[in-house]
Amino acid sequence: MQVRIPRHQGAGQPQRNEVIIVRLSILPLFASVVFVFQPTQVSAQGYGSSAALSGSDVLIGESLNERAPGYVYVYRRTGGGWAEVQRLSASDAADGDHFGRALGLVGDDLLVGSTVIDDTRGAVYVFRRNQAGDWTESAKISASDVVDGEAFGRAMAVGDGVALVAAWGHDEGRGAVYVLTRDDSGRWSETAKLMASDAEPQDWFGQALAVDGDYALIGTVRKNQGRGAVYAFRRGTDGSWSETAKLEPEGTDRVSFGSALAMRDGTALIGAPWQDRLVGAVHRYVLDESSGDWSPAETYRPFDGGSGTRFGSAVAISGDDIWIAAPGAGGFEGRYYVMSPEPGGGGWGAMTKFSVDGLSPGDQMGSVLAMGSGVGVVGLEGDDYGLGTAAIIEREGNGWTRGVRVASEVAGLDPITGDEVACQDGAADVFTCANVDIVSFLPVQQLGGGRGAEVNDVWGWTDPVTGTEWAIVGRYDGTSFVDLSDPAHPRNAGNLPLTEGAIPSTWRDIKVYADHAFIVSDNSGRHGMQIFDLTELRDATGEPVTFEETAHYDGIHSAHNIVINEATGFAYSVGSSGGGDTCGGGLHMIDIRDPRNPVFAGCFADAATGRASTGYSHDAMCIIYEGPDTEHRGKEICFGSNENALSIADVTDKRVPVALAMSTYPNVVYSHQGWIDEAHEYFYMNDELDELEGMVSNTRTLVWDVKDLDDPILVKEHFSENTSSDHNLYIRGDFMYQSNYVSGLRVLDISDRENPVEIGFFDTVPWGEDAPGFDGSWSNYPYFESGIIVVTSGKEGVFFVKRSPRVLIP
Repeated sequence: MQVRIPRHQGAGQPQRNEVIIVRLSILPLFASVVFVFQPTQVSAQGYGSSAALSGSDVLIGESLNERAPGYVYVYRRTGGGWAEVQRLSASDAADGDHFGRALGLVGDDLLVGSTVIDDTRGAVYVFRRNQAGDWTESAKISASDVVDGEAFGRAMAVGDGVALVAAWGHDEGRGAVYVLTRDDSGRWSETAKLMASDAEPQDWFGQALAVDGDYALIGTVRKNQGRGAVYAFRRGTDGSWSETAKLEPEGTDRVSFGSALAMRDGTALIGAPWQDRLVGAVHRYVLDESSGDWSPAETYRPFDGGSGTRFGSAVAISGDDIWIAAPGAGGFEGRYYVMSPEPGGGGWGAMTKFSVDGLSPGDQMGSVLAMGSGVGVVGLEGDDYGLGTAAIIEREGNGWTRGVRVASEVAGLDPITGDEVACQDGAADVFTCANVDIVSFLPVQQLGGGRGAEVNDVWGWTDPVTGTEWAIVGRYDGTSFVDLSDPAHPRNAGNLPLTEGAIPSTWRDIKVYADHAFIVSDNSGRHGMQIFDLTELRDATGEPVTFEETAHYDGIHSAHNIVINEATGFAYSVGSSGGGDTCGGGLHMIDIRDPRNPVFAGCFADAATGRASTGYSHDAMCIIYEGPDTEHRGKEICFGSNENALSIADVTDKRVPVALAMSTYPNVVYSHQGWIDEAHEYFYMNDELDELEGMVSNTRTLVWDVKDLDDPILVKEHFSENTSSDHNLYIRGDFMYQSNYVSGLRVLDISDRENPVEIGFFDTVPWGEDAPGFDGSWSNYPYFESGIIVVTSGKEGVFFVKRSPRVLIP
């Protein structure tokens, strides 16, 4: 599963930049790449996070679906290549059951772990293949003593008639591994339970498993503060298992020893992907069968590894070769290495590195390896923005040169068009609500988003000639323009792709000035600021158009947000990074009065703010101040949400901007964004991470009295009844519109400025738990004269809603 972490100044990231070197070659894996798609019901995650091979069948798990059960896809070679022939789910399947978390194949028996089923106790399902090649469920196995939350089925290894199945959460997270054995009738049952002799809470014993004959190895990566350990077990003549050794890495560094395991014929491979500053290594151990002792032999390292390569994240032994995955190699594209045995025995030497055509940073190829006779599966868990894909590879001659990329298709939610859906009895369609009605809805796919893409920011434009309202919707992979001339039937007019050579990214931000859209993206390489003439939309009346940018500003590369003061014609790039003049992440000021010819105007950064004391501003609002502070009235004032403080600056003179004030507040974690009221007296701000870090128990909005710009005063901490993280808020008149992730759009009455009151809401993800996190509503735009409020929700798409008329009860 992919967890999205907001990119903030100072957040550490792995850099991307005794080795046995006998031979180096980088081989393209595929002569051609073919995509095999079959639709699933709703947005999926975790495809390719588990895999297994059986004869002509390739089985790939997709366990992390949120609004559908988990599936196991069965692929079989046909005349035209690899095709899906069956899709497996549990007989008692439930949405989010995590079916497919782990897979194991023993002959014609397939064992499938499902960790969330049965109140997160978990279970293992047995499927049997008949003579026709079809798989049917034959049994469901529950561990004898697991309780809620222990997740039996989280990891698995199989041998001849035996399966090891982990329950990481067992006994306060100490973890346990259950031994399942198949009897002569083909029935599987629990026959033993293994635990570490020195188990401690939160060890998660069983994170990696291997079994071969009477020997088992069990990894515990969290042991010893992340150094890791591997426990060796042996089965006696009476069938009982006993611990025989504890294998540990040298030194005291956190190396995640035991993250991956493979074992065959007295040889064991142990992955330590965090070793050597995340370069990674694989340790080979050999077994003395007479004594049962395991002894270290060689350590294998990548010949070209850099920090973050994570060599050893997955390992496999197939034929005479060993396979080692490095999902962090190549800028997190991922690579895998194949090592051949030395002539005359004594270990492996020749190392060949393989890649896959079409990889992108973040694909993390090699997160899973499953190898068979002439066929293999390589998981790409980060591909398609974390949905995952897999590559089926085949041996051809002396290499691995052919294959096929497979993935599930994401159908998404159905669009809602035509008649409005009123909020009645607390719901509109499947969405919980109060005093907010659905006008229409478009899923991400109908906005032109690729597989796995999500929406993020949104802004609006009203055509001054036609009066048409347009929603400008950001996506990971571009920007969509939605015609709202008939809001009940919104129409995607086209797509502006991200800058050529830029990297798709979670973050995109949009503002409008003088009939032009200005678009930036964070963590996106040399994206710069795209400028698009919105009047081109008047001619986009047919099928969706692929637009080209009108102009481009390259004074920045990546930026977190773009701020525009329409009254002055100046833009402010904030959170700039990756190249250009970053201004310390503060205000990079741009004269856009001629929108097609932007000109750098200067920098401002208040070094008293920001996590790294560089004046980094996550977001800002710049206005011509018309509030009660006569000293500053008529000047251009910027209010910055600067990670750890509110910053107020006078930027009237771009050559000599002046810091007026900064103020922090209790339990600050990440000052994120804010908006001023129309009287310029109160500034409302959110802290994105205070809920997630447990600094506050409910969603918090900070209310600042800014009547004296030199002395802002925090006059109120407003707490919602919800516990979700807050993200973006905007103010129109006496109402505040908040996008608060999993609790959706929240509408607050601020007619009493210091005492906001919630009067309505629309939950874009009602099926999820209302808790801190980053799914759900990203942003909203409440400024259309029609009253349409545009609300983006990451995986779902864009909602067009309206506040319901409030009925006065006499």
